[in-house]
Amino acid sequence: MAEPVRVIHYLNQFFGGIGGEEQANVPVQAREGPVGPGRALQQALGVEGTVVATLIGGDNYVVEEQDKSVQALEEALARFKPDVLMAGPAFDAGRYGLACALMCQASQEGGVPAVAAMHPENTGVLTLRRELVVVPTGSEAVEMMDGISRMAPVGLTLARGQELGPALDDGYLPRGFRRQVMREKSGAERAIDMLESRLTGAPFVSEVFRRDFDLVAAPPPVSDLATATLALVNSGGLVPKGNPDRLESGRTTEVAHKYSIEGVEEFTIDDWECIHTGFYSGVVNERDTNYVLPLRSVRQMESRGAIGRILPYFYSTAGNGMAVTAARNIGETIAPELKDAGVDAVLLVAT
Repeated sequence: MAEPVRVIHYLNQFFGGIGGEEQANVPVQAREGPVGPGRALQQALGVEGTVVATLIGGDNYVVEEQDKSVQALEEALARFKPDVLMAGPAFDAGRYGLACALMCQASQEGGVPAVAAMHPENTGVLTLRRELVVVPTGSEAVEMMDGISRMAPVGLTLARGQELGPALDDGYLPRGFRRQVMREKSGAERAIDMLESRLTGAPFVSEVFRRDFDLVAAPPPVSDLATATLALVNSGGLVPKGNPDRLESGRTTEVAHKYSIEGVEEFTIDDWECIHTGFYSGVVNERDTNYVLPLRSVRQMESRGAIGRILPYFYSTAGNGMAVTAARNIGETIAPELKDAGVDAVLLVAT
């Protein structure tokens, strides 16, 4: 019987059991054996693989300190001598997904194959799709077991040096590569079969995959800011102290809330707070809420005539894990109101 595949599992600080956002800057560290979701990964691997170590890193740290993070990974590769690195699942958590992608990329460059699990719209996929093998997951952590069960067999295949089959057959996300393969029917015959299926309403799978994105034409520049009305919008979850409207801190599907800033020169930590849970909001809530929406700065520009006027209210939502459809719906709700208010330009601050 072949020796079990040696696996290093990468997790962020939350799933690694270190802490939440307050620990997002924790350096990358190695622990022997499986940790947290790694136990489920070990179960999915069975006798075919062993999680020999878990690598844990803070979401902010890995993205901001890439050189040090890669160095920690290289030390772990040398120490534990894995056959494969498996990362996540990261679901739709953007920084976690990007950290998984960066660690997988570094592992591959170090000669150790890697696979990650995350949502297809995760930043990690969008950034490094062609360089990575990624199995798709849902957006919620409740789908942990499904993501792990998808990742384990792909990781075992890579660890054994075996070639993956087509993405749809082997369960990973397409990377944009096309290979020549032998088929029983010619291309013309397959095209006719698909056409017949389409005309009769029968199911079929296209051999050419295309993902359509909205094309948003850039509007003309504001001709004269000194006479323009500027609106403020943010996805950083800025709300009055206590969050009276109960704005969701993540994965929101509701409309953005509107708050008056008439007579307000700047946001203060006594009266305003950030409820966004996709970054360490303590920096904002303990130091300066104007980090999320720079009211103080635009008021100064308004007072010296650089901007005509600031709309006396702003819109706020939390972009943390927000689906594209939800973001589009919120934008479509806000836009007509801004037009009716005579707004010439919008300052949209994202986190």
